[in-house]
Amino acid sequence: MRLNEITFTDAKPVEGYGPGFFRVGGEVVHGPLIIGPAGVQSWQGYDDADALLTLKDQVDVLFVGTGSNIAHLPSDLRVALEDAGLGVEVMASPAACRTYNVLLSEGRRIALALIPV
Repeated sequence: MRLNEITFTDAKPVEGYGPGFFRVGGEVVHGPLIIGPAGVQSWQGYDDADALLTLKDQVDVLFVGTGSNIAHLPSDLRVALEDAGLGVEVMASPAACRTYNVLLSEGRRIALALIPV
């Protein structure tokens, strides 16, 4: 078996999560958050579309983790993101973290918005 070391760019990987928190780049962050090219920032959840829209020229795809289970985004939020030209993929937060880390290791232009489990 061949093992390759993964080298992350300036963006930080998600290293773990638990009830109400995420561990990102060695630091514990409580509550909803956004991880993107500018780093980690808190997020106010689905009502905070402006924070997500600032990513439109920086990333190709935004992964949205909806907590323990997959759920639909509010339609007005999805429409606003798609009208801005931002690709959106919705999944449960654990799956979103894993997908984000894999694509981040490949150097993709991605961001992650997470609701805690």
